[in-house]
Amino acid sequence: MKRRGRKCQVVDTNVLVVANGRSGGSLACARNCARALLNIKHFGTIVIDEGDRILSEYRGYCSLAGQPGVGDSFIRWVHDNRGRGELVQVIALTQRECGGGLAEFPEGPDLAEFDPADKKFVAVSNAHQDKPPILQASDTKWWGWKAALQACGITIEFLCPDEIQAAFERKFQVD
Repeated sequence: MKRRGRKCQVVDTNVLVVANGRSGGSLACARNCARALLNIKHFGTIVIDEGDRILSEYRGYCSLAGQPGVGDSFIRWVHDNRGRGELVQVIALTQRECGGGLAEFPEGPDLAEFDPADKKFVAVSNAHQDKPPILQASDTKWWGWKAALQACGITIEFLCPDEIQAAFERKFQVD
């Protein structure tokens, strides 16, 4: 739910990593990621899961001390504001008993090979009433899934679209 005009967004972990300058991406991409995180902190709302799947993944790549990078500062902000619904919205996800996975992840043949580690981001977006966009920086697989996700009403905002498209085409030998 949007509150006070703040735009809700889901943020893939690689956005924090790229913003910290630790991904090997371009300086322009790192700036785009840093700008996106700062915009959420000042004007937006991040959406995470109640079971801390997303926050735990952030902790594996960034410092909860909040420094030295923008990604580190962002995880600290998320952690510190978790109880403030206008800044950090928390969505409950349902673990499937049979076969594993998350019940909120959309089913379909085009998503059958979706990376299990990334399903939490899609499930959180899909479970939220506004289906907020997922910010993505450098994971090339997402470029290939964008049409299948769009068909389910899930939008991916690529912060470095030219770079990720070129990397996707190289990696998967697409002309």
